[in-house]
Amino acid sequence: MESVESQIAEKLVKLKVLIVDEEHTMRKVTRSLLQAIGIRTVYEANDGNSGLEAIRTLLPDVVIVDWEMPSPNGPEFVKTVRSPETFPLPDVPIIMLAGHGERSRVVEAVSPVNEFLLKPVSTKALLARFVSLIVQPRRMVKKTNYYGPEPRQISSYKAEAEFGFG
Repeated sequence: MESVESQIAEKLVKLKVLIVDEEHTMRKVTRSLLQAIGIRTVYEANDGNSGLEAIRTLLPDVVIVDWEMPSPNGPEFVKTVRSPETFPLPDVPIIMLAGHGERSRVVEAVSPVNEFLLKPVSTKALLARFVSLIVQPRRMVKKTNYYGPEPRQISSYKAEAEFGFG
């Protein structure tokens, strides 16, 4: 019988991941981290619009997007993707990377994304986010102005207050 670790490793090898970041160096670092955790198929986009087009054409399994980009920035990019009426792949799991951890930013980012990571990103932290996506995927939900992953239980009060969940 296979161990959980080897099952996760098998899934990681098969994933197609898209990195959307305007900084070449950050894309290179993120690619290296992904390769270190066993992900072999990595695509890159150097801005939000190319990233949106790459999702449409490459159909990645996971998207990693930077918060700080020229228009569309990370939150605008996520809002476009999470539009089931107009975007062809609104359910793609998204990991948001941010260089700043102010509470307001984190709250804004975590709602429609599956995972959130503060830079600098470690291999261990990135692997933990991917394990979460694989082992505990959250279903997508639509509620009034929100479309995205079902809020985690620990934030149910916040989700109820902001989006009417509960």
